[in-house]
Amino acid sequence: MDQNEVNTAFEILLEELEQVGNALNEQGSQAFRTGDYEQAKRCIEEAIRLQEFHSKVRDLQKEWQRLAAGRFVRAQGARTRRTRERLPRGLRTPEDAFRRPILEALSELGGQAPMNKVLDLVEQKMKSILNQYDKQPLPSDPRTLRWRNTAQWCRNTLVREGLLKEDSPHGVWELTEAGRAELNKQS
Repeated sequence: MDQNEVNTAFEILLEELEQVGNALNEQGSQAFRTGDYEQAKRCIEEAIRLQEFHSKVRDLQKEWQRLAAGRFVRAQGARTRRTRERLPRGLRTPEDAFRRPILEALSELGGQAPMNKVLDLVEQKMKSILNQYDKQPLPSDPRTLRWRNTAQWCRNTLVREGLLKEDSPHGVWELTEAGRAELNKQS
């Protein structure tokens, strides 16, 4: 495996974890609607553990990218995996690509806005980046486009990094001072 194939494998793993997270969200939501609060609590606890694991995998992916940057070259004559064997899941736009557009969108919207308004602006900003695969609905939730799900996972990462507020009202995304500073640093 060369470094691009390893990175693709990380993307596939991250996407699988996101699908598990979506299924947990649906289970928890169903349990809450039916009044099974114990089951809802178990789903929340499992989702928190999954989110922590997702974060660890993202950190490993970043560590791999730093480690592999220009250092590993495929051995001469090494066999490569044929493209048609690869699942198309690895072709989605990576989560990191959403960082700056989310921060910019929130800044342009005054520092906070409802999620859908933020995502609509992110879509405009990423129009030339989002590919056909990103625009497909999730198998686990046909009402949700894949890129919107990836952007929501990126939002979770930005919250953990302190760039977005954790305690914003439900459905509202909000920049922190650290998020504003990060955006200014990147400009």
